[in-house]
Amino acid sequence: MFLEIVTPDRKVFEGEVISAQFPGGDGLFEVLENHAPMISALGKGKITIKGGQSDKTFTVEGGVVEVLKNKVTVLAEAAL
Repeated sequence: MFLEIVTPDRKVFEGEVISAQFPGGDGLFEVLENHAPMISALGKGKITIKGGQSDKTFTVEGGVVEVLKNKVTVLAEAAL
């Protein structure tokens, strides 16, 4: 699936991933290939991305995640 993480001032990540774990308001949730469409608020915490060769982690300060047709878009307030 394709994942894109953007903040108001830059694109943080863009690429194909196997899965991604997000900090939701009530705890962590994970998105895999062919996930049902959804929109969710993000809390403060870490986004963990599992790729084919390596894993990546980004810390976000909140935002929104949208999942639609194997594309995941994260609009984060801030990301490190």
